[in-house]
Amino acid sequence: MEAESISCVYCYGPHAPGCNNNTCGVFPENTVAGTTTGGDLSQDVLAAYYTDGKNPGPKVTAPGFAFSCAPSFLMQGLAKGAAGMAGLSRARLAPPTQLFGASASNRKFALCLPSTGSNTPGVLFFGNGPYFFLPGIDASQRLSYTPLLNNPHYKNQYFIGVRAIQIDGNSIAIDSARLKFDSEGNGGAKLSSVVPYTTVATTIYTAIRDAFVNAAKARNITLVASVKPFGACFDATTVLSTRVGPSVPTIGLVLQKNIIWNIFGANSMVQVSNGALCLGFVDGGADPITSIVIGTQQMQNNLIQFDLAASRLGFSSTLLGSETTCSNFNFTSTA
Repeated sequence: MEAESISCVYCYGPHAPGCNNNTCGVFPENTVAGTTTGGDLSQDVLAAYYTDGKNPGPKVTAPGFAFSCAPSFLMQGLAKGAAGMAGLSRARLAPPTQLFGASASNRKFALCLPSTGSNTPGVLFFGNGPYFFLPGIDASQRLSYTPLLNNPHYKNQYFIGVRAIQIDGNSIAIDSARLKFDSEGNGGAKLSSVVPYTTVATTIYTAIRDAFVNAAKARNITLVASVKPFGACFDATTVLSTRVGPSVPTIGLVLQKNIIWNIFGANSMVQVSNGALCLGFVDGGADPITSIVIGTQQMQNNLIQFDLAASRLGFSSTLLGSETTCSNFNFTSTA
């Protein structure tokens, strides 16, 4: 990709990564580890499997797909076997925009993350449903929808409107002003596939933690010493098990149009090494840029659809209640 600018690189050696005449320089970043380096902007043909929603079909190709190469040290901190990172934001060079274009009416993708420690992968769909998981469950039929909000200061990120928070169906008192954007785009709530645990401004986190602890005690669940980075941990032997994870108080995110994203034990609790179960929410400090950042622990085994054309987010809540998981897509090709 040629471009006359001060960021373009001239090299007169053999053609190779790092040596492409008049090629734009970019800065590939590992957003998990917070590291970055210099690289080239390149193009190639992207090949991926077509699916009817049930099985992979033949490969389809997308020519002229832009990407950047980076040295191997940039892979440090990623999951075992990872060969790179793909951004799923609204940015111009992110795969959703490259594959669909900026104005296509079918701009949708759906993400289904597996459980931590799972030996089988989750799945990422580009395009509309159905999205079938064994044994024949179309998770697209379980989606509830809430608007994606525009934050002009952080326009490439995915914000949703959290209006209130419930513990076991009871609303808790929180600083509602933090749920809105201020004049600089701070505040509100967004989703992140980089942050492992939902990270919350201190005042909201304290309200969630205290209400959760009180509701847990009412179930005769025993509080134990906390384990960093978590602020509330419990004796796992006092917690019953259910199909949707540990039997603990349900956390409800009340969204626009009073749609509720219920977070059950499989997504709210984290098993730590000393046998304790900890509330998988983290104190993000007194004045973070975004008040609520929903992390991957809370998204595991949830089908989440980003409908960019309609500017809405679809979410299934946990698929465990439907007796399936994000690892149950049938990757056996019928082609």
